[in-house]
Amino acid sequence: VSRQYTGTAGKVTNCQVGVSLHLASDHASAAVNWRLFLPQTWDPASPKADAAKVARRTACGIPDDIGHVEKWQLALDMLDETRSWGIEVPLVVADAGYGDAAAFRHGVQARGMNYVVGVSTTLTAQPADAVPVAEPYSGTGRPPVAKYPERPRSVKELVIVAGRKAARPVQWREGSRPGTGRSGRKRMYSRFVALRIRPAGREVRQATDGPELPECWLLAEWPAAEAEPIQFWLSDLPSDTPLTTLVRLAKLRWRIEHDYREMKQALGLAHFEGRTWNGWHHHVTLVSVAHAFCTLQRLARAPKDTAPA
Repeated sequence: VSRQYTGTAGKVTNCQVGVSLHLASDHASAAVNWRLFLPQTWDPASPKADAAKVARRTACGIPDDIGHVEKWQLALDMLDETRSWGIEVPLVVADAGYGDAAAFRHGVQARGMNYVVGVSTTLTAQPADAVPVAEPYSGTGRPPVAKYPERPRSVKELVIVAGRKAARPVQWREGSRPGTGRSGRKRMYSRFVALRIRPAGREVRQATDGPELPECWLLAEWPAAEAEPIQFWLSDLPSDTPLTTLVRLAKLRWRIEHDYREMKQALGLAHFEGRTWNGWHHHVTLVSVAHAFCTLQRLARAPKDTAPA
């Protein structure tokens, strides 16, 4: 337990924070792996260690080899463990808390997987057609390194420069409200801009061979009623990936929000008040099993044409 931000309360408060990995399709999803985030104040090796909290590690049952690990690294560790079970994970979808970390994106790529991850508006990039240029060599000293002549722009700037005319309407799934969809529900609809860009930043540069930054997709949601784009994603899917595919995969993360809502409101995920390492893992495991059981029951009763293949 430590003072940190929690989505349950929507603020910084004394709480426990977990990182979860879910397997998801268009029709169902389930949490299959968890990690309890250990703040630096609980890690005796951290310069921010709190002596009172470190002294409580034994009483809380925290293993000696467990220290502070960034959430994006916990996510990569869970991917490795889940794949070791023989489960294929072809694509990773995550929110901006992970997408903003270049190390996480590079870690996903190093494992041979693609990603579609949310990013914040401040993430910077070069346009895809930007070319690094080297200053003329004077003949003495070290030859100048090729650099991009213009400063990188925020992803928000790049989309606004592209303008509203670049936005295209996309329907990606049927929602829960009555409508004209095949199942009698309203189709989810918005407008999206997709651009090829080159993410910038020190970590990206350090992981890149040569002066040219690698290309990827920038996807932005820009509803007709909004003055500016409202949400952004990066993806390393191939350059010929259709816009509808990019949108469908980016929006697939709603399933995880749906999982959390069900687990918190109906199955008691947020009701745990214990203070032990094993107790927390025991609780989230039982909640996940109960949620998976409910999901399987729901799929068994689903109409044949909506059941997953």
